[in-house]
Amino acid sequence: MGAMPTVRDLRLIPFRIPLKAPLRWGKSSELAALEHALLEVELSDGSIGRAEVAIRPTIYGETLGSVRAGLEYLRPRLLGLEADDQEGIRAVLEAFPFNFGLKGALDTALWEAWARSEGEELYQVLKPAKHRVRVAYILGLGEEDEVLEDARMAFGAGVRVFKVKVGRDLEADTRRILRLKEAFPEAELYADANESLPPKEAERYLLAWKELGLRYVEEPLPVEEVEARRALREKGILPLIADDAAMTPKDLRRELALNTFDVLNLKPARTGVTWTLEMLALARERGKKAMVGSQAQSAFGAYQSALLAFQQGVTEPCELAFHLKAEGGFFPFPPFREGWLYWEDLVEARFDEEAFARYAL
Repeated sequence: MGAMPTVRDLRLIPFRIPLKAPLRWGKSSELAALEHALLEVELSDGSIGRAEVAIRPTIYGETLGSVRAGLEYLRPRLLGLEADDQEGIRAVLEAFPFNFGLKGALDTALWEAWARSEGEELYQVLKPAKHRVRVAYILGLGEEDEVLEDARMAFGAGVRVFKVKVGRDLEADTRRILRLKEAFPEAELYADANESLPPKEAERYLLAWKELGLRYVEEPLPVEEVEARRALREKGILPLIADDAAMTPKDLRRELALNTFDVLNLKPARTGVTWTLEMLALARERGKKAMVGSQAQSAFGAYQSALLAFQQGVTEPCELAFHLKAEGGFFPFPPFREGWLYWEDLVEARFDEEAFARYAL
């Protein structure tokens, strides 16, 4: 047995992929292009692991500049660590709070580099618990016709579940949802309010959405309104999805103790492989359902998130279709078949070096 390879280098390569149309959510957020970065980890034996840093100033307060600075801070603390020293790596990352996009990508890239140093791919290490996963597509806020056009594109690509951004205007939301239901009677819909409802209005909104046949609602109330969130869940109008309220294992433990949600939305873009698996296990132990969400990643980020969607305890449709909104990419994502993503299709896909060179900045 040779010595375990150590972390030799960390590299950041920004890239830009335009979107076919902007995504709008919450009170005022908008995304018109994927301006992300590829993080590469190189080990002493030459093994390379990669992951996508989803840079979200309005969600995590991270910019390309802060990601660069964060990586420079972590570099001397990670270089020289053995690739399988999960405790040591985790201690370094957890001693550097926040910076979720950077740390999620670092963790995933380190896992991939370690798998490759063992002669395997990430998908061979993250063994699936099932052979297929239902997929969901995010529909942003916008003009009705624009949203319908977006839904038509995704439906044509095999998506059968839509997550509809809501919360700025109940009447406009209702009209948009009714048109979607009319256009896609066989599709399932659920709402994401991105913390935008006033606590006094939430019950009225949820009753209206239940009447419209929505499946559940994500983060209806501001995260700090803990009592109101717990009370709203107790009313049992619609199952509540926790996203912003449970960004870390620490957050999740608090939310489980307060019993504020029904479904956990896990985002590997911010929790990597390590924390995603831990949070999934915590939710599972407490009888909570789970889904895997996209931080609006390119097809490559969606692929790595999708590997985690096949884990035990992921029970709900997963947001693995955002890349359909991108004008191209560097990872040929497998097709969706009648609403499902199949493991055997997923593991065939490979990173396209030439295509990446076209989007790299």
